Amino acid sequence: MAPPSRRARTLRRTRGLPGFSRVTQSTSFPDRFDRVDRPEAAHVTRRLILLIVLAAGLAAVCALSWALAWQTGIDTLRRNAAVRGDRTTAALKSTLERYDSLPYIVGEHPLVQDVLADPKPEWVAAANRYLEDVNRHARATTTYIIRADGMSIAASNWHEADSFVGVNYQFRPYFIDAVKGGVGRFFAIGTISHDPGYYVSQPVRRDGKIVGVAVVKLNLEWFPGADASEPLLVTDDHGVIFLSSVPAWKYRTMSPLAPAVVAAIDATRQYANARLTPLPAGVERVLEGDADIVRIGSGLRAPRYLETRRALGEPDWHLVTMSSIDPVLDAARDTTIMTGFGYVSLCLLGFYWRMRRARVQEVMRSRAMLQKAYAMLNERVAERTADLSQANERLQQEVAERTRAEHELRATQDELIQASKLAALGQMAAGITHELNQPLAALRSFSDNTRVFLERGQYAAAEENLEAIGSLTERMGKIVNQLKLFVGRARPKSARSSVARALHNALALLGKRLNGVPIALTLHEDGAPPAPLDTHAGYPDLFAQSDDLRLEQVLINLLGNALDAVAEVSAPQLAVDVHASAATVSIAVRDNGPGIPEDVLPRLFEPFFTTKEMGQGLGLGLAISSSIARDCGGALTAANNEEGGACFTLTLRRARADAANAARAAGL
Repeated sequence: MAPPSRRARTLRRTRGLPGFSRVTQSTSFPDRFDRVDRPEAAHVTRRLILLIVLAAGLAAVCALSWALAWQTGIDTLRRNAAVRGDRTTAALKSTLERYDSLPYIVGEHPLVQDVLADPKPEWVAAANRYLEDVNRHARATTTYIIRADGMSIAASNWHEADSFVGVNYQFRPYFIDAVKGGVGRFFAIGTISHDPGYYVSQPVRRDGKIVGVAVVKLNLEWFPGADASEPLLVTDDHGVIFLSSVPAWKYRTMSPLAPAVVAAIDATRQYANARLTPLPAGVERVLEGDADIVRIGSGLRAPRYLETRRALGEPDWHLVTMSSIDPVLDAARDTTIMTGFGYVSLCLLGFYWRMRRARVQEVMRSRAMLQKAYAMLNERVAERTADLSQANERLQQEVAERTRAEHELRATQDELIQASKLAALGQMAAGITHELNQPLAALRSFSDNTRVFLERGQYAAAEENLEAIGSLTERMGKIVNQLKLFVGRARPKSARSSVARALHNALALLGKRLNGVPIALTLHEDGAPPAPLDTHAGYPDLFAQSDDLRLEQVLINLLGNALDAVAEVSAPQLAVDVHASAATVSIAVRDNGPGIPEDVLPRLFEPFFTTKEMGQGLGLGLAISSSIARDCGGALTAANNEEGGACFTLTLRRARADAANAARAAGL
């Protein structure tokens, strides 16, 4: 039989303590008696009051949620309507303004002035052809001219069945305004073509006297075809809808017209025989600004819209946008329902929390009594003391282990610092070797050639080679002197370098490797066709913001990599494309080699990364070239050509020719 547990022994001992059982038995009785003695009526009353308060809170929260959701939805709807109105207004006004000056231009033509002053048949025929040509190029509906007595004598549609020639327009307001010396603007249905259009007119003057009127008619039936998701209207100064995305609303009025207005419209034949009946719209709510909530039609299911209005200026038109408020109502209803459910959930959660709190309090009272009993047991204190001693020993062991780990970490850091120093020294030595290999190879080639020239007695050629050897020696000295730029990444001086000269020097250094490999040099200048680039003659205005040594160094690396890429190609080809714009100069080196694998492209410019075999490269050429490009304020990128091969593009800022010459004269 197993011995009793420590907790069982403790409980067994506490049962024998005086007063313990009495305290345990008497703690819960007073609370139970209080609950029984509590008046039932008062308890029911408190519950009823609580339910009423919760119901009132639910109603208030739902009302507030509905009001906020409604106001937010209406504000969003107004902003969207404003954006749609701005876009439509801009499109309509730009169309009207584009043709606003066309009648004036037509009226300034001498042929138009002559035919209005003296309508000779040959002049009328010439005017008809001229107006037809102007109308076709301007893409207007009709262009015509009217004499001072209101008779149209020439029009762009002179050869059509519904020609405007011979029609009297003395009753039209646009004719009356133009004859008075102003600009006429009028929308109406044509009396001959029966097609609606916008008329704009200008007076035609000859020797300071008005001899007629030039008129251009535009078809605005495209409006608002680009945005017809919701109703969009345009009304004239009388409130008549003459443009609408809803065909049934066209030639309706926003409000009943006065008899005098109806008589004026009939006198000008503005809308022909159209019945100008009011649109069945009722205002349900007036909002701030030019916005109302209106109901179109009758009945509870009639659609409701948010109506916004704005003036177009000249002519005196108004743009009316109709936005359905059904989405706002749906959103407000959903928000209110969700808020109600959330409120009820919070109430239920509060009720659950209250019940749980009561139960937790009962449990805590019982636990407090047990803790008082346990506090009297010395055995528990002893066990706790033993546990603390063990924890202290473990803590001391952990402190010792952490101290030892800290010492090991410091030793490791010292070793890493020493390794970093060795790696920096190796990288510097590798960079020097990589950059001096090309000039050393060229020195070897020029020295051999000089010896041959001297044996043959070709002293001029030998002297030229000796000058090249001197230039290479100077270049090697500059490479060594500029090591601090590679180590410290200092920014270069604002030097300017000739692109043609740098290409010439780079090709001269790689002359032996370029034997048998054709290379095409092409210049692409903005505004000019592509042309071959002569590196000997150079391009006098093509300078890049970089010193000569660095630019040549990058070009030698790019051309050398291109030669390595076409080494195994049966018909190798290289191309150098120089793209010059006003701000930048880009040099693209292309080859027809195997190209760059996609997994290699992201790591191409990392130091010591190379795809060449062991001993053929250190992986520093492109890393150094990219660093030079960045220090000069440019960039070096790599990509694959669509027709095959790789393309490396060096982009630098372009320097002006006069600034480059001044910098060179100052010794920069």
